Amino acid sequence: MHFQWYPGHMTKAKRMMQENIKLIDLIIELVDARIPLSSRNPDIDELGKNKARLILLNKSDLAEEKWNTAWIEYFQEKGFFAVKVNSKKGGGMKSVQEVIQEACREKTERDKKRGILNRPVRAMVVGIPNVGKSTLINALAGKACAKTGNKPGVTKGKQWIRLNKNVELLDTPGILWPKFEDQTVGLRLAWIGSIKEELLQTEELAAGLTRFLAAHAPGTLAEKYGLEEAEDGFENLRGIAESRHCLLKGSELDLEKAARLLLDDFRNGRLGRVTLEFPQNV
Repeated sequence: MHFQWYPGHMTKAKRMMQENIKLIDLIIELVDARIPLSSRNPDIDELGKNKARLILLNKSDLAEEKWNTAWIEYFQEKGFFAVKVNSKKGGGMKSVQEVIQEACREKTERDKKRGILNRPVRAMVVGIPNVGKSTLINALAGKACAKTGNKPGVTKGKQWIRLNKNVELLDTPGILWPKFEDQTVGLRLAWIGSIKEELLQTEELAAGLTRFLAAHAPGTLAEKYGLEEAEDGFENLRGIAESRHCLLKGSELDLEKAARLLLDDFRNGRLGRVTLEFPQNV
């Protein structure tokens, strides 16, 4: 499967971020805890040079805990501040507020020496589509400040949100990057739902996910769907269709319906906690 996208609004969003970076003290980068590297936009490192950096592993409740811990250590060794969060349920929000202040302590001290007191930290929240930026901002603010949705592309323009007297956040639209050298990255992004469905071949995508699960999380499909796991992804898909009575007229198996069911179950945590990439493979 070959992944290609880069609609015009993403070019516009990137330009907007470049224009606003001079106003920013800290870049808060939200990644998906199931694919912490594949859900990082490589352009952000170039954009955020000489800025304090905080990486938040969002949806950490959907990833295996041992890998959450390993990824936090990985990013800290690279010089980032890192916190695991669950923005939908509010997990880790207190830690985020504390780490924002810690990450910007040097800036605050410099301000004091210049006689600038009580200037709030200005942080830009960045991340790929559908990673949960708006949900995070609303959780931090304790109210609905940013539009949310379970599809990529909900946030269209920038907006400043004052969390408290100490912190102001700039919400930005999610941006992907023009081209993947490694198509596996695109595959992982498609599995978690960061690419619009109409761009995808759903059955092939779901078959690939069953192959990964059979190899790296054995027993997951058997427990959820009562099937015998196979190396052949389409055989697994047929098993899911039979188990969930996904049928077309004439009792033919509806593999597309089974594929959508599997992807929805995975994205919403109904298959249990699953991590899709591991730091030792980097």
